[in-house]
Amino acid sequence: MSDEPGRLPGQGPGMTPGHPDVIFCPGGPILLRGDHVVQDEDGNEYQTTRPVSAVCRCGGSAIKPWCDGTHKVMRRRPGR
Repeated sequence: MSDEPGRLPGQGPGMTPGHPDVIFCPGGPILLRGDHVVQDEDGNEYQTTRPVSAVCRCGGSAIKPWCDGTHKVMRRRPGR
């Protein structure tokens, strides 16, 4: 059993019962809720430090593996 009331066994801090840990945002990042370790393409590991962290999916972020919002600019096309 967990030490915290309302927390399920194996559930880390920041994870809320009934909520997904991973959310794929259409045209945007992957949102991670709770404690996670993210591994980049070179094998470097990054521990999440916020209640919700955004991981880049577009490949254009200057702060990979984290999202910096570059996907918003990449989607825009001239004349739209």
